[in-house]
Amino acid sequence: MNFSGNVSPEHHRSKIGSLLHALASLRLTLFGLALLLACLLASLQGWLSTTVLLVGPLTLLAINLVATIASNRKMRHYPGLLSFHICLLAIVLLAAMSRMTYLKGGVEVTEGMEFTNEFTMLDAGPWHIGNLKDVRFINESFHIDYSPAVTITRTENRVRFLDASGQWRESLITEQKPLELHGYRFYVTSNKGFAPVFTWFPADGSMPQAGAIHLPRYPTNKFAQAMEWPIPGTGIVLWLQLMVDENLLKDGEVSRLQPPQSYHAVIRQGDMRKVLNPGERLVLPQGELQLTELRMWMGYLVFYDWTIPWMLASSTLAVLSLGWHFWRKFMSKPWDTTDK
Repeated sequence: MNFSGNVSPEHHRSKIGSLLHALASLRLTLFGLALLLACLLASLQGWLSTTVLLVGPLTLLAINLVATIASNRKMRHYPGLLSFHICLLAIVLLAAMSRMTYLKGGVEVTEGMEFTNEFTMLDAGPWHIGNLKDVRFINESFHIDYSPAVTITRTENRVRFLDASGQWRESLITEQKPLELHGYRFYVTSNKGFAPVFTWFPADGSMPQAGAIHLPRYPTNKFAQAMEWPIPGTGIVLWLQLMVDENLLKDGEVSRLQPPQSYHAVIRQGDMRKVLNPGERLVLPQGELQLTELRMWMGYLVFYDWTIPWMLASSTLAVLSLGWHFWRKFMSKPWDTTDK
């Protein structure tokens, strides 16, 4: 008997081997897949953040794959099968990193104005590594074509953007062609509407300020083009309604959505009611408000995920590796075993 308290190297290797076999077990694989499915269903119900729910099962499956590769010596004699498992490991790790670093959001930009980081909706991983402050583009103009059934057939959005060399360039965004800048993709959406532009002239003679108000989306809210609007820095809250004096989208005809030529705005504050035509002003004790023009705003879907090309490459290599493995396996045996 050995009472020295020393543990032999063989004992250490045996414990490590037992741990690897436990982590590489098929039961753990099935448990990880079941847990991943349960977390996917829970994320669809909105119970918790998708990132919080998915990273755990993906990490467990990655550990299971690493243990399988390390403990299965026979796999080393089959390079195709080994490569397939390594690719699976890469896919699982990339999926986990995707959930930790991605970004998905929505933003609205007025025609003629520059993109800002004021998102209407934002969902991003805790390790998001992108740099939105480097993204600069101007929504020059857009038009949307409608079918006789008043459904969108085509959207074309012309933008001007600052490229990596510091030069301004032009691009045309469509449903199939997003704007790609610094790893971010900007997709046009069906979310769009009218944006009355007002200029505020303070009574104290300070510098006038101009800004656009994004009314509810059109034509979804065709008969509800109204909202409350605070004039910045004044404490004044006005109720605004846009009145369009023409039928922009006609049933049974092909049409194109664009700002109307004839329109006016109804402004209310308490018992006060004022109709403003383009160029007219509303006089208030704190200053004057002028309806300058009517533009449109476009809603963009913003997406960032650096893992997509790597995920595609890993998936392609996984399929090729598995094909190579089975090709070698079947080619090692004769196809015709019939006695002659």
